[in-house]
Order: sequence, then C-alpha cells, then structure tokens
Amino acid sequence: MNKPFNKNFQRKRDLHKINRFISSENVRVILEDGEQLGVMTIKDAIELAQGRGLDLVEIAPNNDPPVCKVIDYGKFKYQEQKKKNEAKKKQKVMETKELKIRPGTGDHDYDVKLRNAKKFIGEGNRVKFSLRFKGREMEHSRLGIDMLLRLKKDLIEIIRVEMEPKIEGRQAFLVVAPK
Repeated sequence: MNKPFNKNFQRKRDLHKINRFISSENVRVILEDGEQLGVMTIKDAIELAQGRGLDLVEIAPNNDPPVCKVIDYGKFKYQEQKKKNEAKKKQKVMETKELKIRPGTGDHDYDVKLRNAKKFIGEGNRVKFSLRFKGREMEHSRLGIDMLLRLKKDLIEIIRVEMEPKIEGRQAFLVVAPK
C-alpha cells in the first residue's frame, strides 16, 4: 500500500519486517501467486511491490539473501492469525487432577478413588495421587508406598507412569497419565 513513511509504523509485536524496515541490500523476491522473480535490490523490490499496490514482506530473514514476498500485509497477518487459532482449537490441554489418599484408606474408599482415577484418565487428564502422613504414620511410610504401588498395579493397563512413587517430607506422590 502507498502509505507515507513513518519511523514508528512498524510495531514491536509484528513478526515480519515490511517495506522500508527490511535491512538487507539484496532480497529474493516471490510474487503473491508463488512466481519467483529472483534476487534484486531492496529498492527495486519495494518499487515493484508499491507499483502493484502491495507490500514487500520479509518471509525468511535467515536465508542468504532473505526471502521476501509481494503480498497484502494486512491479509497476510489475518491468515496467519486464523492458522494460529485453528491450531489452538485442535490442541488438547492436559489437566492434572489430584486425588488425596491416606495410608489407612479402607477398601471401599480405595475403590471410589480408583474409579475416579479411571474416569479422569479416560477424559485424557493426568492424575496425581498424593498421600499424606500424619503423626507417627511416618514410621510406617512403607504402608503408604505400598498403597501407591497397589494403585499403579490396578491402573497399569490404561496408564503410563510419569513419576514413580516417592516420598517428599510428610507426603508421598505418584503421577500417572493416559497411555
């Protein structure tokens, strides 16, 4: 576009250099339809772009010489944003769900925790089992580790272990994720 030159026009958040902000002497020029024009001086390339009513956008700055494309920069930024949003939609965010148990947890309560863990894993979430020791239970920390190992054994078909059972202070942890 034929815009007056303004030193502050190029914003910091723009990822690509355009028109007069391109610092190289020579650039490889590609037209909007993909036709390659070859290497030319930056001045000739900018004149070519402005003659077509478009912008010269630096696409690959690390190449030698840098690759620039003659396109409408506003339309280009819009399409890039659309691609980024589409990729974000397809991305699956994995949450970490925490289930707290105790060394003396009874069988029924254990079954409830196991059922909840299976539900969370089925939804694609990571599960962190935390087991807290109180008072003299620290002297029998092996009981807590055994409970975490039992959980691991009961879930082994549907999980992969991210963190083996380990004790940190008065707590023991086991972190698992879906296979």
